[in-house]
Amino acid sequence: MDWGSATWGAIGLVLVIEGVLPFVSPAGWRRTFSQLLRLRDGQIRFCALLSILAGGLVLLLA
Repeated sequence: MDWGSATWGAIGLVLVIEGVLPFVSPAGWRRTFSQLLRLRDGQIRFCALLSILAGGLVLLLA
């Protein structure tokens, strides 16, 4: 598998995972999204940093 197809596969997987919650529970997704809007910038950045580090760790271990 080359990097091009792996990249498109990863993007496709992210889109599928991102679409599951709004499809299964639109009301729950809406509540979660409204709570995210109330977070301060620092809290959002911290969550983003954790996500980046976790993704980097997964890539290193894969």
